[in-house]
Amino acid sequence: MPAVEPRPVDKLDDDDYPAYTMGRAAEMLGTTPAFLRALGEHRLITPLRSEGGHRRYSRYQLRIAARARELVDQGTPIEAACRIVILEDQLEEARRMNEELRTRDREPQR
Repeated sequence: MPAVEPRPVDKLDDDDYPAYTMGRAAEMLGTTPAFLRALGEHRLITPLRSEGGHRRYSRYQLRIAARARELVDQGTPIEAACRIVILEDQLEEARRMNEELRTRDREPQR
């Protein structure tokens, strides 16, 4: 069976689709492109690159960047803000996996 190509409209619902240019992402976050580059330097987010080499950001990455901006706006140094966001993300993933395991363990055995 041939692989099914996603319809263009399906990409609009994909949190990981790199839909936003650096300029648009910065505008949406109310920050500067330099702030987004700094987040990349601190390995908080790694934007994908277009064929022309331009950075492209996903909605998920923008949520992460927005959280970092909140912390920086509260006076947290950018390095610390990036580390905090990374740890928060890891904690959320661990909680999600833990809940999946608990749900699986509660299912009746066949």
